[in-house]
Amino acid sequence: MDIGLVTLVIFLFFLFLMALGLPIAFCLFGTAMVFALILMGPNSLYLVFATTFGTMTNEIFIAIPLFVFMAFLIQFSGVASALYDAMYKWFGPLRGGLAMGTVAICTLIAAMTGLGATGTVTMGVIALPEMLKRRYDKGLAVGCIPAGGALGPLIPPSVPMIVTAALAQVSVGKMFIGGIVPGLIIALLYCVYIGVRAFMNPSLAPALPKTELATWREKLNALRGVGLPILLIILVIGSIYSGAATPTEAAGVGAMGAIICAKIYRKLNWPSLKEAMLMTMKVNAMILWLLAGGLCLGSLLGAAGISHWISKTLTGLPLAPILIILIMQLVVFVLGMFMDGASITVITIPLFMPVVQSLGFDPLWFCLLFTINGISGYISPPFGMNLFYMKGIVPKDISMELIYRSVIPYVLIIVFVMVLCFVFPKLLLWLPDMMM
Repeated sequence: MDIGLVTLVIFLFFLFLMALGLPIAFCLFGTAMVFALILMGPNSLYLVFATTFGTMTNEIFIAIPLFVFMAFLIQFSGVASALYDAMYKWFGPLRGGLAMGTVAICTLIAAMTGLGATGTVTMGVIALPEMLKRRYDKGLAVGCIPAGGALGPLIPPSVPMIVTAALAQVSVGKMFIGGIVPGLIIALLYCVYIGVRAFMNPSLAPALPKTELATWREKLNALRGVGLPILLIILVIGSIYSGAATPTEAAGVGAMGAIICAKIYRKLNWPSLKEAMLMTMKVNAMILWLLAGGLCLGSLLGAAGISHWISKTLTGLPLAPILIILIMQLVVFVLGMFMDGASITVITIPLFMPVVQSLGFDPLWFCLLFTINGISGYISPPFGMNLFYMKGIVPKDISMELIYRSVIPYVLIIVFVMVLCFVFPKLLLWLPDMMM
């Protein structure tokens, strides 16, 4: 049978399983097992066992539950409330200050948790009511929160980056460090956008009245709540950048630091610890099932020669190599509107990486560009996950349509930064190149 026809049949079968409503992991496993039997016989089922066992015992993936545990413990520890109190006192006098401060806190939470949902849910509960009470425009108040939360997978330590790096076989540490510059640029542009809108129309985001402004003493006292989170970020990222620790070891440092933070804020109790461990187990199980399924399907495509055929077909197109990379990024952007980031990663990265290497591009650069592209999927209508998290938090008079409209400018900012990094690769690579 023609290999192109086989590829089409496998792809259609995978879509058929998805249409049945099966979880993505089971679609990946099912497709791999059915076509392994058809194409290579019963003995090929050992491939499924070997790939799954290898995934579950890979040392790189030990970092995932540790970072996830760190994220949930930070969420329960009261760190976000202390950060918001400091932000409220320092940014309150500015027009749009509460929204800009919310983005800043989401950036700090991203640097402590590595998940897209944590900042969205936490700040949606804490910051949104305060902004609405201060007569902020609903669209401006709502849009900055899921957009800020979307920075979680880009700013290290990022759980999705671990998955991408493992599948692409690039350095996790370099992926982490490479995400710092684009993450900070996006956060800065978010704040610039909010500031410009507030300057042009002060009624959209009024400054706090003078009666509510904090004294300098209160502002300085509020900074105490910022010290511990920043110290935790420095310990995790600094240990990786300096070469003192691997990402897995840094994850252990971060998890222990989160426990200490929770203890200092007097939120370390058995119910919170139990909830954090249960949520960690659920998220880790979901990620590892997806990884194992994606690797099984990737192994099948490799053994059947399909990966090589796809790579040969794409590289043989009468297009400039940079246009092929652009097409792949466009595919990821469109998929992000309809699928979650982890599913997109395990499906596309094993197919894309041979092409990237054949065309002579830096795999690290491509993976970082892929990650920036991926965070747009968290807030891209109609199925961006952060949008649905927000819908569960906002008052009933805020419609899903308003949430969709509120995030469009932030999606465009992410696309602009992605184009910037596409044209100037050094924005992504200069920090990793300086690592020890």
